[in-house]
Amino acid sequence: MNYAETVSYLFNQLPMFSKIGEAAYKKDLTNTIALCEALSNPHKKFKSIHIAGTNGKGSTSHMLAAIMQAAGFKTGLYTSPHLYDFRERIKINGVCCEEEFVINFTQRIQHQIETIAPSFFEITVAMAFDYFAANEVDIAIIETGLGGRLDSTNIILPELSVITNIGMDHMNLLGNTITAIAGEKAGIIKPLVPVVIGESNAETFPVFIAASVSSPISFAEDNRYISDWLYQQPLLNVTVVDKNKNEYQHYSLDLTGFYQTKNLLTVLEACSVLQQLGWNIQPHHIKEGLSNVKKLTGLHGRWEIIQANPTLVLDVGHNVDGIKAILTQLDLSNFKQLHLVMGMVKDKDIQTVLQLLPSTAKYYFTKASIPRALDEQELLKQAQELGLTGSSFSDVNSAIKAAKENADFNDLILVCGSVFVIAEVNQNQD
Repeated sequence: MNYAETVSYLFNQLPMFSKIGEAAYKKDLTNTIALCEALSNPHKKFKSIHIAGTNGKGSTSHMLAAIMQAAGFKTGLYTSPHLYDFRERIKINGVCCEEEFVINFTQRIQHQIETIAPSFFEITVAMAFDYFAANEVDIAIIETGLGGRLDSTNIILPELSVITNIGMDHMNLLGNTITAIAGEKAGIIKPLVPVVIGESNAETFPVFIAASVSSPISFAEDNRYISDWLYQQPLLNVTVVDKNKNEYQHYSLDLTGFYQTKNLLTVLEACSVLQQLGWNIQPHHIKEGLSNVKKLTGLHGRWEIIQANPTLVLDVGHNVDGIKAILTQLDLSNFKQLHLVMGMVKDKDIQTVLQLLPSTAKYYFTKASIPRALDEQELLKQAQELGLTGSSFSDVNSAIKAAKENADFNDLILVCGSVFVIAEVNQNQD
């Protein structure tokens, strides 16, 4: 098989959560362990940082990877899902793994695929671990896929565990309460391995404390706070106060969504812990990395402005907390009329999300080309029942075209609701 045929095989022959949902989720680590044993346990041959959380774990992973690269470390990065190319999931120093590697790896484990019958995600985790080990990375940033305790990535013993936050998402798999979901995410905490918690509250705090009885734990919000911020195209300038030292530090982020300020506190606390563990991360490395996350790691889809006049923004926010963060960003943005292009998948809390959305916006409902996508006409129907007005479109680019035709020079067109909708946006807008 060539690369296109190999990727098609991985997408179509293996159970893939992004396409079919719950049926692809394996609720134990057996398959991943078996795959990695067949590969001589590559996950034991490199150091890692493990990152879980409902929202922000992708941005946090990329920010940490950029900082480690800026500090001179050969840095692996495993994230999911991808937007445009499967190889985006597996990178070293911001460069995707080679097509030839994907082909050869798939051929090498053909027997295990046939005998173990792993999911798509289990294969990609094993592939990433094998790639990082073979290339002798100094450190690999590993983002969980779903949950934590039973996530395929959870066979690693990291240098540091990070949990960004807890919100209501994937309740059918992780539990129907914040406490239950926190318990699943806290499953990445390992004995004696430090853990950083980005955000906590009265419900999640006891869960994290109980899970970390033998692990050093720190809460990002206890040690720093944001005192000021200013958006100056193309950077978000943020002032952070260290509570313990009463010191002010200024950072310029190329990820400009206001919600990145929360991720910033998490990243800074993670860097502090890594420094205590002996990693040579200097203040200028942190600043350089944060200013160049997109350049160093290739991150897309986080309040990503791809066109001006009217402004066209892409954001992968897709659950209740993600949409709330987007709404906060909208409150801070200047525009005349909001045009909202939205598509969602069936297993999200669609009613709650729709109830959050502004009635003053003009809506263009659409869907991604995956079986898990909610039909655009059904989404329109549910939205109309809540007083939102708009039209439906069979694909996202048709929806964007209609929004552009209706938008004035000073309007804002926002595309959100699903990673898979963002992935289908034509980047060459005219």
